[in-house]
Amino acid sequence: MKAVRLHGRHRGQLGAGMAALSLVLAGGWALMPHSNRQEAAQWFADVCSTMSRPMFASAPAPAGSGADARPATSVKMLSCEPLPNVPGKSVTTVLVDFPPLAYSPAHRHPGSVTAIILEGTIRSQLAGGPVGTFKSGETFFEPPRTLHLFAENPDAVRPAKLVAVFVADENCGPLLLPPDAD
Repeated sequence: MKAVRLHGRHRGQLGAGMAALSLVLAGGWALMPHSNRQEAAQWFADVCSTMSRPMFASAPAPAGSGADARPATSVKMLSCEPLPNVPGKSVTTVLVDFPPLAYSPAHRHPGSVTAIILEGTIRSQLAGGPVGTFKSGETFFEPPRTLHLFAENPDAVRPAKLVAVFVADENCGPLLLPPDAD
């Protein structure tokens, strides 16, 4: 195939055409009903994830891919109480903040975990299961020691937040284990 070089006026016409196309696409995006915008954004994120772009990861980020450059989650312990009717166990509640595009890599928890999404959207995947997308008011459950492949906030603008309730060994920790722990 022969390469075509654009010179002078033709290069300017191509640039003007690309600018016009960008305006048309932006205008269409702005006029699209809200739910269709979310579907379009999800489609775009899924397409980009197949190109190994960690910014829109829908699967664990490959080693050396730059996922470590994404914002991390922050965790604040809210409470930890022994369970009087279950000797040796406690219930711990934490608040997890996901800044825009935050990514949490593979890990495990020593006990059962129920996550309740308070704000935004969280995408998450447990080993052997599909990727789940959870929105405000929805929940997901993690059995003890299950490999949690990843969790992320796919939104580039809005933060996400969840409350996690752990039932684990008494003493409130550790709540997080490395992915290779059995």
